[in-house]
Amino acid sequence: MGEDVASDTPLLLLTQPQAIKRTGTMWSAVAHIVTGVIGSGVLSLAWSIAQLGWIAGPLSIFLIASITLFSSLLLCNTYRHPHPELGPHRSSSYLDVVHLHLGVSPGRLSGLIVNVSLYGFGIAFIITAAISLREIQNSYCHHSERDGAACESGDAYYILLFGAIQIVLSQIPNFHNIKWLSVFAATMSFAYSFIGIGLSIARTIENGHVEGSIEGVSVTSGTEKLWLVSQALGDLSFSYPYSTILMEIQDTLKSPPPENQTMRKASITSVSIITLVYLASSGAGYAAFGDNTPGNLLTGFGSSKYYWLVNFANACIVLHLVGSYQVYSQPLFAVVESWFRFNFPDSEFVNHIYFLRLPLLPVFELNLFSLSFRTAFVASTTVIAMIFPYFNQILGVLGSLIFWPLTIYFPVEIYLSQTSTEAWTTKWVLLQTLNIFGFMFGLFTLIGCIQGLVTQRIG
Repeated sequence: MGEDVASDTPLLLLTQPQAIKRTGTMWSAVAHIVTGVIGSGVLSLAWSIAQLGWIAGPLSIFLIASITLFSSLLLCNTYRHPHPELGPHRSSSYLDVVHLHLGVSPGRLSGLIVNVSLYGFGIAFIITAAISLREIQNSYCHHSERDGAACESGDAYYILLFGAIQIVLSQIPNFHNIKWLSVFAATMSFAYSFIGIGLSIARTIENGHVEGSIEGVSVTSGTEKLWLVSQALGDLSFSYPYSTILMEIQDTLKSPPPENQTMRKASITSVSIITLVYLASSGAGYAAFGDNTPGNLLTGFGSSKYYWLVNFANACIVLHLVGSYQVYSQPLFAVVESWFRFNFPDSEFVNHIYFLRLPLLPVFELNLFSLSFRTAFVASTTVIAMIFPYFNQILGVLGSLIFWPLTIYFPVEIYLSQTSTEAWTTKWVLLQTLNIFGFMFGLFTLIGCIQGLVTQRIG
């Protein structure tokens, strides 16, 4: 198991939840997964397919979906595990399960990667929401026959608006209190996804033919094509990012039946639904726009006669991302606040809870440290989103950073440790081959996406 876990038991305790009543079902888990996965990533998929072409594009989606589902099935079985000091143990976070099976140092490394990625998702969600709000504003200006320059606003205004909303919502106590938000956000995600698909099909019919080609977008040089393919694969790897929150979702499930059984069904159901939506959205978008496929699919319909439907879809995106931001931020809040509570048990600022009673509202719990930290967290993601408002490149960098370590490396190593698989057996060789492939894939996409981000920033 690597290092002696018992030698650093407090790290495990940091992620152990308080006494919480678990009421989640397979369908609530599906709602959490769909909320976390079908988000800003789905809007860039048509652009990604455009770079890869009609054959390599869909095959890449199937490949990444299969790897994600495989790793999630491996992780599902690690939720409950006996521990020599803690007894029957629930792994309520990714950090926890890696630490328990692989040791202290890998646990800390995974925790760092997870929390950096969760932070990055918050930035990506703010950028996406700002783009959608800007598109609504631009559409209103265009179709009201007013001087467009008079009502134009930069992304900064919308980024600040979304950040202000998240400061309020971030005071929700924990992940167990946002089931209603996930259900609502998942509904919004399906709404704008199907609107994008419908508008793309309508445009294809108007064109009278299907755009696109086998080789994808034509460019002037092989090097440029290589960078675009790398960025496209980075975007695709971002489109299935729920490994980072899988353990938190499983920790919401009631038992019986066993949580791993419920989570397996939820994972299979969710990945199947998401993949069908992705294939439909990306394929329809590429068929409608071909080489001119925009980085954010809905921005291609701003001047169409269905602008009112586009505005509604953009509003759905914003509402969905309000929930997605919380789904990905709450696990990070929990880890940081648990660490401070464990290390500063006598601090009133860190531990004291105030109860606020407002008219017509339930009693609200307020902790000054949580209020300060969560507000600072949202403010920092908002500022960075204002500095780097580059949609596709940000998604690609995030996807590249987390795909190999969180979706492949740690789940595979945990499985090998849990099953005591001997080196050089057939199973070991196959899993290590997957490991090497994932590393090379992640490195290739990361280099390409960083190049794109730097180019955009300089340009």
